[in-house]
Amino acid sequence: MLTDLASTDSATVAELFLFESGYANPKLDVRCAVFNDAGQVLLVRETIDGNWSLPGGWADVGVSLAENAVKEVREESGYTVDIVRLLAVWDLNKHGHPPSVFHIWKLVFLGTIVSAGEMIGAETSDVAFFDLDALLTLSRGRILPEQIRRLDALRRSGEIEFD
Repeated sequence: MLTDLASTDSATVAELFLFESGYANPKLDVRCAVFNDAGQVLLVRETIDGNWSLPGGWADVGVSLAENAVKEVREESGYTVDIVRLLAVWDLNKHGHPPSVFHIWKLVFLGTIVSAGEMIGAETSDVAFFDLDALLTLSRGRILPEQIRRLDALRRSGEIEFD
C-alpha cells in the first residue's frame, strides 16, 4: 500500500523501516526558535531539499531534549545558544505538514544567542535571519510559516502550546 501511495518501489519503502523494530512510537523532532533584537527568526537552509527551516532534527538518545536543541543550532547554524524555555509541543498530524510514514511530535524551544561560530554539520548549507513577513520557501515537512508566526507570539506571551 505504501509503494502505491508514495509512487515508489518496495525496496525504498523497506529501507524506511530497516532500523525500526518493536512497538511503533512517535519520533521526536527537536527544533529551536532563535529571534534577534529586530524580531527576525534564525533559519537554516536544508541541503536535502534546499529550503529553509528552524535548526533542529531528531532527538538523540542519551542527550536531553534541551541539549539536543542546543547541539542542533550549533551544528546547523554555527551559533551557540542558551535555552530559555519550551515554546511548543505539536503533533504534526494536527498541522498542515506533508504526510509522513512516521508519527512525529515536534518540540520547539526558545533559544538566545551566546556566540557566533562556523557551521560544522553537513545537513545545512546557509544560515540567515529573516523578517516574519519575508520568509523564503520553507521545508514544509519541518516547519510551516504559520508555526513560525505562532512561535513568535508564544515567545512574547510567555505561553506554551501543546497540541
